[in-house]
Amino acid sequence: HDMRKLIPEAARSVEVIHETEFLVVGSGPGGLSAALAAARAGARTALVDRYGCFGGNITQVGVEGFAWYRHERTVDCEGIGIELEQRAKAMGAASPEPQSDSHALDAEMFKYVADVLVQEAGIIPFLHRLCVAPIIENGLVRGVITESKSGREALLAERVIDATGDADIAARAGAPVHKAPREELMAASVMFSMTGVNKTRFLEQVKADPQTYRDWAGNSEWNIETSGKEDEMFSPFLRKPFKRAVAAGVIPANLSTLAGTWGSVTDQGDLTYLNIIHLPNVDGTDANDLTAAEIEGRRDAIHAIEALKRFMPGCEQAKLRNFGMTLGVRDTRKIDALYNLTGEDVRGEARFDDAIGIFPEFIDGYGVLILPTTGRYFHVPYRSLVPKSIGHLLVAGRAIGGDRISHASVRNMMCCTVSGQGAGVAAAVSVRSRQPFDRLDLDAVQQELTRQGARVR
Repeated sequence: HDMRKLIPEAARSVEVIHETEFLVVGSGPGGLSAALAAARAGARTALVDRYGCFGGNITQVGVEGFAWYRHERTVDCEGIGIELEQRAKAMGAASPEPQSDSHALDAEMFKYVADVLVQEAGIIPFLHRLCVAPIIENGLVRGVITESKSGREALLAERVIDATGDADIAARAGAPVHKAPREELMAASVMFSMTGVNKTRFLEQVKADPQTYRDWAGNSEWNIETSGKEDEMFSPFLRKPFKRAVAAGVIPANLSTLAGTWGSVTDQGDLTYLNIIHLPNVDGTDANDLTAAEIEGRRDAIHAIEALKRFMPGCEQAKLRNFGMTLGVRDTRKIDALYNLTGEDVRGEARFDDAIGIFPEFIDGYGVLILPTTGRYFHVPYRSLVPKSIGHLLVAGRAIGGDRISHASVRNMMCCTVSGQGAGVAAAVSVRSRQPFDRLDLDAVQQELTRQGARVR
């Protein structure tokens, strides 16, 4: 690569197509919650997404298990995240989740739910726009440049939230970020759903051979350490059909690590949110890695479907319904924030004066699974959303500051809604009070979060 050709690009002036108080880049659980929170706090808000729908991981990847960690004694967050689940339920876009006291979202229908929420809140939508650069003046983010079918455009705002999941805006603005080497990143996944499943037969098989979280152990990618209390709990886990398919020569021997979970099975025969394909050594900020992983992941999924048809009762006549619109990426850049969360914070019920929300003691990643069955929870601190050395920018979602084990908790979609709602309210307060993010009146932020129904402590 040292002989790479360079093409000079002419300098150009870019038309400003919109000016607003508050701009959110990325509309996943974090960005959607941030935009809703800011709009409800009275800020003029715009929401940008690179695809044709809002919802991020939910709608674009097809991750339907929104609160699969919730059990009888879970002390859960409150606020917009719970509202997304309830609203989906009310609009016929959710069904009971098999392993928890929660509802799985219908990824396709949630595209419409998100539209309705955005329109109700008076948020200005900008779909089909990829943010390619932040606009920076004197160390402050003043907006973003987008590329789309409309060409290159500029959006200006008084405050900006990076909810890209990859800290794209923060990194390009020069804020310090870090990313583990490829081999240490959590695997990426191609999500898929099937149709034509015989629900009765499928569930009879699940009941005849119930899988627990202990069954996840001893399978490379899915090898986990628990706190013990999870071991006997039911899990919608599938591995045996894939083992049998490899042994029978039906699928390639290198797929011996195929295993994973199913999300829900509908009366109509849809088996959704199949989280079975794991692609290690993928850097989600490298387009070449993403290209290779999409292609390999789809091929692996087709093999997995063949295994289920042959060896999972109820799947004999089933076929692929759909892939996610894009690869599911769990782990890339994280910002170096004013405060970086630690695994001890998450496991030790940390309490912070600048809390913007709570989240249960739920860890899922890097070989650790802890489910919140005992009422323990930690505070999510505002300072973890504030990047160093750049102004007028907050980060919401999985890229907030923290270590590996804290990331395994805060990356979960419901926790992304917690950091998102906190970021949106903070931005609205910041615009109103003209205070910078690193010297913000947290009393006003916590009061507005409470008014919006979030639980701060």
